[in-house]
Amino acid sequence: MAKTKQKKQQQNFLPFIKWFWILFGAGVLSVALIFLLASWGVFGEMPTFERLENPETNLATEFISSDGETLGKLYLDDNRTPIAYEDLPKNLVDALVATEDARFYEHSGIDARGTLRAFVFLGSKGGASTISQQLARQLFVGIKKKNWTKYTQKIKEWVIATRLERNYTKEEIIAMYLNIYDFNYNADGIRSAARIYFGKEPNELRTEESAVLVGMLKNSSYYNPMRRRQLVLDRRNTVLAQMAKYGYITEAEKDSLQKTEMKINFSPESHREGLATYFRMYMQRFLNKWVEENPKPDGEKYNIYLDGLKVYTTVDSRMQRNAEEAVQEHMQRLQAEFFHQNTPDRNPTAPFLDISKGAIDTILRSSMKRSERWRHYKREGLSDKEIEATFHEKTEMTVFDWNSDSYEKDTIMTPLDSIRYYKTFLRTAMMSMEPQTGHVKAWVGGIDYKHFQYDNVIQGSRQAGSLFKPFVYAAAIDQLRYSPCYSLWDNQYCIEPGKHGNIDAWCPKNSDGKYSGEKMTLKSALANSVNTVTAQLIDRVGPGSVAAIAKNMGVTKDIPEVPSIALGTPDVSVYEMVGAFGTYANQGVYVKPVMVTRIEDKNGTVLYEYTPETKDVLSKDVAFAMVNLMEGVTQFGSGGRLKHTFAKNQTVYKEVVTGYPYELNNPIAGKTGTTQNQSDGWFMGMVPNLVTGVWVGGEDRSIHFSGLAYGQGATMALPIWALYMKKNYANDELGVSKEAFEEPEEMSIELDCTKLQEENQDDLDTDDDLDDLDF
Repeated sequence: MAKTKQKKQQQNFLPFIKWFWILFGAGVLSVALIFLLASWGVFGEMPTFERLENPETNLATEFISSDGETLGKLYLDDNRTPIAYEDLPKNLVDALVATEDARFYEHSGIDARGTLRAFVFLGSKGGASTISQQLARQLFVGIKKKNWTKYTQKIKEWVIATRLERNYTKEEIIAMYLNIYDFNYNADGIRSAARIYFGKEPNELRTEESAVLVGMLKNSSYYNPMRRRQLVLDRRNTVLAQMAKYGYITEAEKDSLQKTEMKINFSPESHREGLATYFRMYMQRFLNKWVEENPKPDGEKYNIYLDGLKVYTTVDSRMQRNAEEAVQEHMQRLQAEFFHQNTPDRNPTAPFLDISKGAIDTILRSSMKRSERWRHYKREGLSDKEIEATFHEKTEMTVFDWNSDSYEKDTIMTPLDSIRYYKTFLRTAMMSMEPQTGHVKAWVGGIDYKHFQYDNVIQGSRQAGSLFKPFVYAAAIDQLRYSPCYSLWDNQYCIEPGKHGNIDAWCPKNSDGKYSGEKMTLKSALANSVNTVTAQLIDRVGPGSVAAIAKNMGVTKDIPEVPSIALGTPDVSVYEMVGAFGTYANQGVYVKPVMVTRIEDKNGTVLYEYTPETKDVLSKDVAFAMVNLMEGVTQFGSGGRLKHTFAKNQTVYKEVVTGYPYELNNPIAGKTGTTQNQSDGWFMGMVPNLVTGVWVGGEDRSIHFSGLAYGQGATMALPIWALYMKKNYANDELGVSKEAFEEPEEMSIELDCTKLQEENQDDLDTDDDLDDLDF
């Protein structure tokens, strides 16, 4: 009886068992069918094998300094520079796995336990997305939808995640995920995030910093450290707790780290901010030209914003930072003095000086027509009269201001007033180069790229003034074999009409209008920028030979072959003059300035390597004689304040000559330059392995100081050079020389003036025999 009853009960359970296996089998087959349908693209397009092997991500072009630092990037939407797994710190990987996918190393793309838990508890005890699924969503699926399609999206994630697991190692998946994630504020990928939020490379991240970034992976817009600091702090501590839970850190370490302050070093990266902005914009123009001339193997052009090019530059990030700091320190003080001298009671036409109202209106109207506002409204179809009317309407704007935080202030003014306001600011340019290689080590095109985008290093050309005189002296020493000790009279000197292309007589005066009436060595004449001696030299060698030497040294602008070029009437750029002066320091060999050494594609394939462009211009002894001449400028001439402390003009020095006294006692060759009305101030300084040029002036030539005390090159430009060099010398790793310039083994030009005094005394009384002298 009992057996019959038991048998009957078993028969009653058979249908349930049967249906269980039917449903289980149907479930398995349904899952398999769903995966199969998804792989066939029924629920939407699926990535091909090729796309899985090479997922499409936009990669920024990266500019890398000579010391291995990132100077900046070029990108449209994605500021992304991928890094390898080996460059990720262990604490970051541990934080990621502990928080996002604790069983990451155990599953093959789908966490079955996590998925079952999510189904049973409807997600209330955590989601089930693995790191591989999240990567699949980032790369191929897209933002999660709210409607029914979210289910098909999840299916696609599962399928793609399993494919990714087959194609990539676990380490590669982690690196890809961290490289693809958008952390906001142009922080695309972990490298940009580490730089923007903490000012460091990923491998330098501390555990608590890695925890912040991993915490942001949940939703970077919501967990935003710049807007919701406490929320992000709590999320960071949750990540640290997860790391302790899974044994990546101890409980003691967790407790200690959770008590630490969350320090964010926010360093936004944009095209208009950061280090070497002017240089980076020059590099953008360089690359635009390069991609036109160097297509891909398939004929397509490289995209400088998307293709992940790596551009290895010659700029040293440490020297670049020193240069920018030197410019900032001096220009802020110089500008304060310029404002002081141009108050309405002192100069009613400020910032312009000594020009009529009509001339000022012409300058302002010309600036209006060159502005982006004018071009914008012109494209909109407005008439000139309508456009001009908009320049008289007051509007809110953010303008540059040396005395405000971040050098900006909010104000209300008309666009026309803003044009005049910006013209009150003095502009500057600075470039530093290694003369032996031509490698440009620092490049500062202005005071602030965000507000002053004109690059005065290479786009701007201004009159050289006395900075041009070394070309005249070089021609005289090269052709006539004059020594730096050779002497000429400091008297009024005229070149007659009809000679050297002159229409009228040319009789230049010295800058102070005075003449000593005494004989003066070339070294002393150049050191003190005596015009009468320079006039005599160009008369003897001719303007053509001077122009030829300047051209051979890299000056590209047109140089009229007339005597007045001796005093610096030609327009030149800082870029050209640094290259030219490098010839003297490099024993007479001109080396064209180099900014890029190598370009690679995203895979490390070399696309470009530079070839030096050089030209023998001067013999070694002539070049060294020129260096000797220009050492006199800093020993006892217009650049003497680099080495000495003077009692005269101490008020000017203390107020404007930033950092004075400098007391640079090492050998320095240099030349100051000041143009008519103090419109331009120049200084070129050289040590054996570094040549640096600085220019300071107004946007227009009518914007200048009223006198030489403040307006000369030694006051406007030289302090930037001095501050820059002192900063360089404070870092021995830079290797900037303090040694003497190397003298050629066979020096045919006499540099010891005591040996030539008697010879010069006999020959100074006549001009007829001077061309025959061989010194």
